[in-house]
Amino acid sequence: MATASPTISQTEEKSFLRDNWILLSVLGVTLILILYFYNQNAIVTTAVLAAALRQSTPLVLGAMCGILCERSGIVNIGIEGTMLLSAFVGFITSFLLQDALGPGAIWVGVVIGVLSGGLMGLLLAWMSVTLRMDQIIGGTVINILAVGLTGYFYQQGLTAGDKLRAIPLGPLADIPLIGRVFFDNPPLTYLTLLLIVLVHLLIYYTRWGLRTRAVGEHPRAADTVGVNVYKIRYVNVILGSCLAGLAGAYLTLEAVGSFERLMTNGRGFIALAVMLFGKRTPFGAWGAALLFGFATALNTQLQFADINIPHQFVGLLPFVLTILVVAGLVGRTRDPKALGTAYSKE
Repeated sequence: MATASPTISQTEEKSFLRDNWILLSVLGVTLILILYFYNQNAIVTTAVLAAALRQSTPLVLGAMCGILCERSGIVNIGIEGTMLLSAFVGFITSFLLQDALGPGAIWVGVVIGVLSGGLMGLLLAWMSVTLRMDQIIGGTVINILAVGLTGYFYQQGLTAGDKLRAIPLGPLADIPLIGRVFFDNPPLTYLTLLLIVLVHLLIYYTRWGLRTRAVGEHPRAADTVGVNVYKIRYVNVILGSCLAGLAGAYLTLEAVGSFERLMTNGRGFIALAVMLFGKRTPFGAWGAALLFGFATALNTQLQFADINIPHQFVGLLPFVLTILVVAGLVGRTRDPKALGTAYSKE
């Protein structure tokens, strides 16, 4: 009797498991350890996991920025600068409008932060797509520009007056372990979780996502069948940078409530490692971001515990993970074939 051929869904499932087995294994071991420590001390374990989700939020937003850009063939190493400038612009907007708008000033700051991120994306797209500059140089320009502008206009002692507070989702927030972690968060954290699903659907289940992946793999073939390569790349870079702008607004208007020089602290570069670790998929990036966020949250928790380990060593964990990912020691990723290559119709 002939054996039935595997369906497309079965093939995709096997491909996902093969490409992400390292990340899935790490997450599986982490889950087992979480359940063990939750049985030992539920309060501390829940606090660490809640902090891990908060720490992962700007990372996964930055990673999704990288995913949208690189899926269309554009390398964006300016995520760090985009996050930093958006954090500053969103904060300053909220500060200047807090007397006139009250609590609404924070939301105006969030919107302006997102738009400023999109403006930085427009600048990168202009340099990379229209001028056909080296994309690494273009991203470096954005990083330097953000550091210079925020450092020049920075004023010490400014506060936004308030920040976005947690909104418990009714009975869901009372569920043991996961209730406080997933259902008792500020609004931008909830929005990020929704955006992970939305970006996944956009990339894999829409015509735009199909064209985006085609442009990233073979732009000339896509152009031959009528796809506007320039438009696809422009829109993806701008949309991705808006997500990085949201990450910056999250840092000042939800996580901290103030702005400090260089407060992104390398999160934009860690987001690139998160993107690679997650194999340029939204859910994979989220899993990797949770892992990085857990390492950061663990560092904070150990500072309050009576453990004779210098906190600087634990603080190195996210950056050590970044080095391992970039070096390819946790599994290599297949880049889009046209990644980093300028396209010309000629």
